[in-house]
Amino acid sequence: MIVINNFDEYKALEGQMIGDSAWHMIDQDQINRFADATLDDQWIHTDKERAEKEGPFKSTIAHGYLTLSLIPYLWKQIADVRNVKMEINYGIENLKFGDAVPVNSEVKLQATVKSVINLKGTVKAVVEAKLLIKDHIKPAYTGDVVFLYHFS
Repeated sequence: MIVINNFDEYKALEGQMIGDSAWHMIDQDQINRFADATLDDQWIHTDKERAEKEGPFKSTIAHGYLTLSLIPYLWKQIADVRNVKMEINYGIENLKFGDAVPVNSEVKLQATVKSVINLKGTVKAVVEAKLLIKDHIKPAYTGDVVFLYHFS
């Protein structure tokens, strides 16, 4: 894990792949809980028998938005951004889903710092986030996550 204490340390990481999170397994229970929370119970995510018979992946798959919702959890395994009064998840740019995440797959986040700028005291960091799926060639997605930080 990399420790970032201030703007200058963050800026020094520009252009660097700074690391990977640990592997995280997405099981059916997590998929079902996400479906309940978001009211998205499409059968391809929640109906194991139907997904095995009719689905293109022969199993249920994680919701794309479930995999995106893991970014804050997995990011904190890669970078410990300290001395922050406030951190804002500002957005995701250029997001492309590349591959489905079958149930019981392990995923990990790979992060590259693309840019860090100081906007009159607010630090805007753009981090390329790539969600890798164990034993898959293509990532589940790639996108540029935008964080805003107010350092102490």
